[in-house]
Amino acid sequence: MKNIQTADRELYRRMTAEELRGKFLLENIFQAGKAELVYTNVDRAVVGGIVPLAKPLALNVGKEMACDFFCERREAGVINLGDSGTITVDGKEYKLASRECLYIGKGSKDVSFASDSAKSPAMFYLLSYPAHAEYPTTQVGLDKANRIDLGSAKEANRRTIFQYIRLGGVKSCQLVMGFTELHEGSVWNTFPPHTHDRRTEVYCYFDLPKDGVVFHMMGEPSDTRHVIVKEKQVVLSPEYSIHSGVGTGGYRFVWGMGGENQVFDDMDKVDIGSMK
Repeated sequence: MKNIQTADRELYRRMTAEELRGKFLLENIFQAGKAELVYTNVDRAVVGGIVPLAKPLALNVGKEMACDFFCERREAGVINLGDSGTITVDGKEYKLASRECLYIGKGSKDVSFASDSAKSPAMFYLLSYPAHAEYPTTQVGLDKANRIDLGSAKEANRRTIFQYIRLGGVKSCQLVMGFTELHEGSVWNTFPPHTHDRRTEVYCYFDLPKDGVVFHMMGEPSDTRHVIVKEKQVVLSPEYSIHSGVGTGGYRFVWGMGGENQVFDDMDKVDIGSMK
């Protein structure tokens, strides 16, 4: 398990583009035949890319977690960004098609991941936060997601949000998770931007156009920067940072949050005119 420490707002202001990438961007977590996990200081989130081929891959722990099994004191959300596959939790199998989600509750001991085909593998994106309460492991597909349509074609930010793990949906201790897809002709996400001091957020961009990129905006509203993000790369967003972006074409991204509040609309909206 790798470890990454993002920068606080004071250090952030003095960082070069390369330093920003090293502290906030996870570039290569989806590796064929491997389970890559990264432990972060963003509310102690663990981010993972799990790509099983011919053999299943187990969800193992690292020394950073100081526990006997991964979900001993944690919960996790998984969204499949590849072809179909199966997650087995304590002997029970959950088959996930593309973009479907599984919530894995605290106390789950044996977790493994498998692809239906090694030639067209599943690509499981995992986000985990510490948990102090147990909720049942639950699978949810697109047909059960809470759908919200936002934005407009005029502002190039027409998008649909699919909420999976949320208040009123799949129950969790502190994890909130789903994904957003941009409509044809729209390229902006989460704009106008916001911050939320009570929780942190993690974005995983996927289904970008071939050779396409997203310019992900970050930092304090009065002192913004950007990092260029490519297919299936992940951006960590501390509580002081906006998290917005514009792409060279349409795309999707998984968003996940953990912290003090699960209310989806708990946002401190930013005055665009004051941004720098």
